[in-house]
Amino acid sequence: MPNQLVWNDQRDTVLRTMREKAHSWDVIARAIGISRWAAIERARAIGAHIPLPPRTPRQPDASNREPLPAGHPLAWQILTHGTLLAGAAYPDPPLPPEEEE
Repeated sequence: MPNQLVWNDQRDTVLRTMREKAHSWDVIARAIGISRWAAIERARAIGAHIPLPPRTPRQPDASNREPLPAGHPLAWQILTHGTLLAGAAYPDPPLPPEEEE
């Protein structure tokens, strides 16, 4: 029967520190002297993870810009992407508005 692994503050600190520096699970396991899966499970239990990089917006904030006019190429492409109209030109002139009776 294998010996039961006893976790202590020193091992937890090594695991957290190495994971924050983005070391692989194999390297961490070798440094602590345990199996890879034991390191992974302990990291899940104590919440050790690689910090996420700061988020950067992909496009500038457009919340206060004027809406695009009807038939604008970008708006038309967004509306028709993945449909049968994808790649079709915007109907020019636009269809007349329906008259109310």
